[in-house]
Amino acid sequence: MKKTLLILVFLVVILAFTGCMAGTEQYNKDYQAGFFSGIWHGWIAPLALIISFFTDDVRLYETNNVGFWYDLGFYIAIISGFGGVGFLRRKKK
Repeated sequence: MKKTLLILVFLVVILAFTGCMAGTEQYNKDYQAGFFSGIWHGWIAPLALIISFFTDDVRLYETNNVGFWYDLGFYIAIISGFGGVGFLRRKKK
């Protein structure tokens, strides 16, 4: 029962993430991806990479963005998400 509930919650979270991925035509000329969208897309980049193998609608990086601020948010999230994991792992003495 506990394992089934965990799988169900995991699937719901994945489906919720896919609604706001880069390349889903959420952004247009009037509404471009900004700093916080960059942070979000950086956090969900591993999931977006996997989904982009199976569909052409999802991209890893939103091309319709405001420029520097989106890039800054995206790279901050990538570095803190992936590089920060190394700080949590400690070698045993």
